[in-house]
Amino acid sequence: MFLLPAFIAGVVLLQQQAQLWPAGILLALPPPLLLARALPDRVRSGAYLLLALAVGFGWANLRAHWRMADTLPSAWEERDIDVIAVVTDLPQAQQRGQRLRLDIEKTLTPGVQVPRRVQVNDYAEARVYQPGQRWRMTLRLKRPHATLNPHTFDAESWMLQQNIRATGQIRHAQLLQSLVWHPAYLVDRLRLLLRQQMLATLQQRPYAGLVIALSIGDQSGIPQQQWQVFARTGLTHLVSISGLHVTLVAGLVAMLAGRCWRHRPQRLLWLPTRKLMLLSGALTALLYSLLAGFSIPTQRTLYMLAIAGWAMWSGRQLSIWRVWLLAAAVVLLFDPWAVLALGFWLSFGAVGCLLWASQHRLGKPHWLRQWFQLQWLLLLGMAPALLWLFQQLPLVSPLANALAIPLIGSIATPLCLLGIVLPPLLLLAHWLIDVSLMPINWLAAWPPLLWQQATPPAWSLLLASAGILWLSLPRGWPMRSLGGLLLLPMLLPVHQPPASGQLRLTMLDVGQGTALMLQTAHHQLLYDTGPAFGTSDSGSRIILPWLRGEGLTRLDGLVLSHDDNDHTGGAASLLQQIKPGWLLHSLPEAHPLLTLRPAQSLRCQAGQSW
Repeated sequence: MFLLPAFIAGVVLLQQQAQLWPAGILLALPPPLLLARALPDRVRSGAYLLLALAVGFGWANLRAHWRMADTLPSAWEERDIDVIAVVTDLPQAQQRGQRLRLDIEKTLTPGVQVPRRVQVNDYAEARVYQPGQRWRMTLRLKRPHATLNPHTFDAESWMLQQNIRATGQIRHAQLLQSLVWHPAYLVDRLRLLLRQQMLATLQQRPYAGLVIALSIGDQSGIPQQQWQVFARTGLTHLVSISGLHVTLVAGLVAMLAGRCWRHRPQRLLWLPTRKLMLLSGALTALLYSLLAGFSIPTQRTLYMLAIAGWAMWSGRQLSIWRVWLLAAAVVLLFDPWAVLALGFWLSFGAVGCLLWASQHRLGKPHWLRQWFQLQWLLLLGMAPALLWLFQQLPLVSPLANALAIPLIGSIATPLCLLGIVLPPLLLLAHWLIDVSLMPINWLAAWPPLLWQQATPPAWSLLLASAGILWLSLPRGWPMRSLGGLLLLPMLLPVHQPPASGQLRLTMLDVGQGTALMLQTAHHQLLYDTGPAFGTSDSGSRIILPWLRGEGLTRLDGLVLSHDDNDHTGGAASLLQQIKPGWLLHSLPEAHPLLTLRPAQSLRCQAGQSW
């Protein structure tokens, strides 16, 4: 069992390296493996652990060499390249045009090799793209790059994990074939048709994007304001098709299949009901995971169900921890970059917390009490990860989940899936979601229910994790409450303001634009807010996460130097979520940002100082 964690640790270790090791390191492992078999028993186990670590490291290293070799030559950046490409995944609408992913089949421009998968924008609104279409295109590409700021989303790492090896825009396009017959493209085409059907039924209803996300895993239609509500209440897991949804749907289908199968006793001689239920449940989980885009949470659930089903089919006894570790190892075997995705750690971490909390318990409490205990232990167990990744902890999460999971997870989600066949049920699902989220919106608007702090140091998170394991041991364990002391370093402030008389100036990387943070011992001033891009802006994607990571919860003042997107694009998000003490600007009187201004708003005048 310990070989699986060693393999996983090896994959994680490789992703922390600044440079890749030689590609042939994996080929050097067979001789040490043969030597390990001749070692004494006491030493052999340790040798096998090191070898498992090396296998994980070497496998991820080899896969990384293959992926990094698929790159765009720097000499061909920002130059026109003719290609034959197939549209894959769902096109995403932008404020201007649309964004889509392409699988490059052939490069027509001599002397250049284009990466196999690219992500491009098309600003010509007349063209309509569908998954599986083959196009002849003229592309202008560049290598992936992103802004470099602490505490913020690493888009370049995300693109590497998604195997997007170039980005750019479409200059010209000509449709060659309406549909390429390939399983992946057919699934994407089906998902697009379902999305169009559901949009036609739901029209412009406020939670139409959430209904689509619960049905086919497409989250592009969820507004930023709703994401903020889910993050503040700990309900983000309900938005994505996760283990709860896959298990629920697979279990319902398996139960229905078993009941139908029992009506014909002669069939039981050919295939027992239990094995039929395993087959139907596994097939349903696979189809639903494909329909949902095969995200990491759905992969985790699919592999865990498949491994547990295989063990039951073959009569083997596997502990739930072995199933959990096997699922993680299988995910990393197919996709070593999954460790770069937040969903990997949050999904497997949450399941691990639930498994730990539910084991070695004597007696069974009332189901309602057990539910709240598991929710609080889940919040406590995920606290280090949430503070490290998001610098906030939704204290209201147990209550919000108690309200939302029964209604949205157990009732609205099946209605969304049935609504694919019977569209009127989508309206019923939307109404139920609307009613369920009314108290959730109220809870999200109450600031004391959201704990926010600066990013804790890594060593304090390790201590806190040990303390949480100690605290969650069964009642009666010696000195169990002392585990809480190990949580204190994680909650202590770590970022200190400048000393009196000093100025700290931080220039944030917002791409094309400006965002400067000026800090003194008792004041914070933000000068400009960077640009808005597509459906997002630098205020919500860069400045606000950086402020949370630094432990800054207020702004004394905000200066908007002049009316230009590169300088005011992120201001709306900041004015909505962090009310500055005053605003100094040179915007026109009718500018939309002035409707969000704080009580003290001044126009820039020559000779002003602060």
